Amino acid sequence: MRIRNFLAAAAILLVLTGIETTGAFAQATPAPDTAVTPTAPAPNATATAVATPTANAPVQLPEPVYTQPLFLRDTNKDYTRAHSPIPVPIAQYTPTDYDLPRLGNTPRLDQLLRDGKIYLSLADAVTLALENNFDIAIARINLDIADTDILRAHAGSTLRGVSTGLVTGTLGGTTSTVTGGGGPGGTSTANGGAGTGTSGLVESTNGGGPLPENFDPYLTGTLQLERSTFPSGFSADSTGTGTGGSGGSGGGSGSGTTTVNRGFNNLNTNTYDFGYFQGFQTGTSLGVTFDNSRTASSYFGTPYSPELTSQFRATVTQHLLQGCCISLNTRFIVQAKNNRRITNSAFRQQVIYTITQIENIYWGLVSAYEDAQAKERAIEQSQKLLSDNRKQLQIGTLAPLDVVNSESSVASDQQALISAQSNLEYQQLIMKQAIARDLNDAGLTSAPVVPTDRVSTERLPEEDLTAEALVQQAYANNPQIEQAVLDIKNDQITVKAFKNGLLPTVDLYGFYGASAVGGRQGSTAQCTTGGTTATCPAGTLPTVGYGDVFQNLFKNSAPDKGIGLNVTIPIRNRTAQADQARSQMEYRQAQMRLQQLYTQTRIQVINAQYALTNDRAQLTAAISARDYNAQSLDAEKKKYSLGASTTANVLQQSRNLATAEDALFSAEAVYAKDRASLRQLLASTLTTYNISLNDAAMGTVTQMPAVPGVAPAKDPEPVKPIAAQP
Repeated sequence: MRIRNFLAAAAILLVLTGIETTGAFAQATPAPDTAVTPTAPAPNATATAVATPTANAPVQLPEPVYTQPLFLRDTNKDYTRAHSPIPVPIAQYTPTDYDLPRLGNTPRLDQLLRDGKIYLSLADAVTLALENNFDIAIARINLDIADTDILRAHAGSTLRGVSTGLVTGTLGGTTSTVTGGGGPGGTSTANGGAGTGTSGLVESTNGGGPLPENFDPYLTGTLQLERSTFPSGFSADSTGTGTGGSGGSGGGSGSGTTTVNRGFNNLNTNTYDFGYFQGFQTGTSLGVTFDNSRTASSYFGTPYSPELTSQFRATVTQHLLQGCCISLNTRFIVQAKNNRRITNSAFRQQVIYTITQIENIYWGLVSAYEDAQAKERAIEQSQKLLSDNRKQLQIGTLAPLDVVNSESSVASDQQALISAQSNLEYQQLIMKQAIARDLNDAGLTSAPVVPTDRVSTERLPEEDLTAEALVQQAYANNPQIEQAVLDIKNDQITVKAFKNGLLPTVDLYGFYGASAVGGRQGSTAQCTTGGTTATCPAGTLPTVGYGDVFQNLFKNSAPDKGIGLNVTIPIRNRTAQADQARSQMEYRQAQMRLQQLYTQTRIQVINAQYALTNDRAQLTAAISARDYNAQSLDAEKKKYSLGASTTANVLQQSRNLATAEDALFSAEAVYAKDRASLRQLLASTLTTYNISLNDAAMGTVTQMPAVPGVAPAKDPEPVKPIAAQP
């Protein structure tokens, strides 16, 4: 009957392991391995859903259309999986070596080096950045770091998190767009002043709540040999004599001696204990222990020496309230996969940011290059005018003051040329550090960079779209919005985990075990016969070997079984209440942050479109001004050759042309940079340039980008170095 009762209780326990609580205890189910591509709702619906959440109604969150597959990098190593113990059992105990990053330049850079000069198009610069740029290379490793968190989550461990902020180590070409990254975990610096927590950190509740069981089973073993000797106490022998008085006297006398024998006992113990423990996603834990000992003792009366003892016990524990059920215990897996998608999005954001930065650097280089060329043309004209004036002074047709004016103009133009050349060389150096990893090559360091592309004035499709169409495109593709939505999904999981953490701990457990004893009869074993105790004759106790002991262990001859309930009820529960309330507050902050991102994105996109409109008007005006001043200078030179103008007028018109050219170079650069910034806000850079994100993740470009809005330079030639100028 007792066995049937125990089996019935065990059956109830196994059924409970598959039960999930409902209502307030229910959790979100694990997400699939690939992200869904929902459609972002209209801005008004977004504002209503996020800004005015009710206490119980679920918040309808806007979600971006653009999502990447969960596993982006196509490498030979999958860091979401552990080393397989098959066919090498010790493989799971061997370390993983991460490949040393390539520190040299790709061969593509050498292919662009001709006659000691680097002829660089914008497409070449973008391609080299995808292969060599350190910011992208550093962010690329985050993809693998996020995979290791998935591996930890499958083992039931907490997440370490991954950095998803932008890496901004490349110099030059920075933009003013919002560049903040999101991700789980506490902040890395203390921004709260006196309100900061332990060690100056502000810790997030993300990842808190009842911890899951350890899903990875583990074995324990204790092998111990103990040899001990210690005193056994006293044993005494006593002898004596005595005389009594005569005549009924009661007097008498006596004497005696006592002999004390102090002995020692030996106790030799061999211990062989083993255990197996494993947790399950249902909130169940299993523990199996198998303990064995061999004890040889010289104690008086020991039945067996050596004595063999073996014990076995299997215990199953199921959380019924706090820590219960699959959804709670697998939440780290869901969050780790969400974090991996956040890392995908952050890497896409990094690539877009760096490409935009490279484009800004390139147009800065083009502007510096054309400015230096313009300054070369200006000094050539000034020097030619000075030479002509000196000839006219010799023949007496020109005043000496005009020659002095020409000499002053040449000196001023020389100073402007040196300044322009210095700026050009600096821009060339900035470009090299952005597209190369190793600048120690003397040939590469000294090679001038000649930009072969110029800004095209053709209208872009973005310029003809309405502001609302551009805003909706940014809503759907912006990686920051995508990351914010995934952060909110993680916060939702955390909120439910802390709700579960408010509950008392109620654990149902059941166990079954047995024990067995054997060995060889001890030399001091005592037997009682007819009320008399004496040393047992040899062979009285049967010899039981370990094989028989092990067999008796599982014969149910000495069972140990039971079922019980552990209950822990916190009286005030203040820590759990504080954490649950804080998780809800952080969740609401994340919702407001998402709405703020939508508002910021709208303003930035509209402002970028305004900037493009103004840039085009400014560019058109600068082209007209440059053409007018070029024609005016040509006319002034003709008048001067006919004696109808003066040196001062020619020099002034030359300065006007230089000013107009500077304004044109600046207008072209501003237009090109604002165009790139708009693409960055729309997150359309990769698709517009036909860039594969998988190529960026691998660091090997298989197809050249197709950059629109550029035109080839008519005759790109390197500017003479400063030392070569007269």
